[in-house]
Amino acid sequence: MLILKRKDVDIANVQHPKREQTVPILNYQGQTFRLISVFSANQETEARGFWRDLTDNQGKFCILLEETERFSVWGKIRVEQLGSDDDASSQIVPLTQACIILLQTVYFDLEDLFGARQAERFNTELMKVLQPWNFPQLKTAQDLGTIIDVDPLEGNVPPWEEHHLITLLQEMYRIGKAYFGNSSFAEGIDELLVDMPSEEQQYFIKWLGQSPLGQMWH
Repeated sequence: MLILKRKDVDIANVQHPKREQTVPILNYQGQTFRLISVFSANQETEARGFWRDLTDNQGKFCILLEETERFSVWGKIRVEQLGSDDDASSQIVPLTQACIILLQTVYFDLEDLFGARQAERFNTELMKVLQPWNFPQLKTAQDLGTIIDVDPLEGNVPPWEEHHLITLLQEMYRIGKAYFGNSSFAEGIDELLVDMPSEEQQYFIKWLGQSPLGQMWH
């Protein structure tokens, strides 16, 4: 179990051998770690809880990195393993599909309740906080609008990784709560995912429950 400061480690972007994207890799004392999750500066409790669960309950060797504007959790990996994560890649697809469905639901609920202008403001605000995290295929508010307009269950989804999905759900919850005035929009999500195959839907719900996200979206 390690809690480190930014000055203690080196972080570099490594080209993924099978995808057209780079992957952030943390180096510490000759060991390499891959980004698992990101938390904002005011989520220290959630970050520590997530890190402790991985280390204490799941037996994983992880680093909690304390930075000025965020906390991040990194899991040990060998760089050569990056080329052998096809199974993990296929497992991320239903998670991405579910996250996009939630995004679309929040957007269209805002549009129905408050009008198109407020929905677009939500998009713009969400995009501002997502941009620093380098989401593949998501660089502008127009890209976000395209994702909202396309059925994620029909066709390809962006090649996002787990830390992208966690960041998306965290920020969407935070901003959505400010727009709606409460968190009711994040309740009853199983009803929103009825078009997904049951097995994939349950896989997403289980994934949510294994992180602090399960306290937000349920």
